[in-house]
Amino acid sequence: MSKTYTHICNGTCSRGITITYSPETKVIESVKFLGGCPGNTLGISKLVAGEKLDTVHDKLKGTLCGNKPTSCPNELALAIEEIENN
Repeated sequence: MSKTYTHICNGTCSRGITITYSPETKVIESVKFLGGCPGNTLGISKLVAGEKLDTVHDKLKGTLCGNKPTSCPNELALAIEEIENN
């Protein structure tokens, strides 16, 4: 049975991220961004579908957008941390 988690973004053009994943296998089924650069967020969503939560976290954590202290990929990593800590 899949679970869904929604993260509220801070400091990015996207306002939120919804992740659907398998709690048993820890595999991402889908990611949907609310707002943000459509091509970039759609690309990220396609790249992470079918990947393990920890793999995506490790690849994206610390990614910055220009001079901002975060980015949409980094916010996705933070959302995964929240999933793992709940």
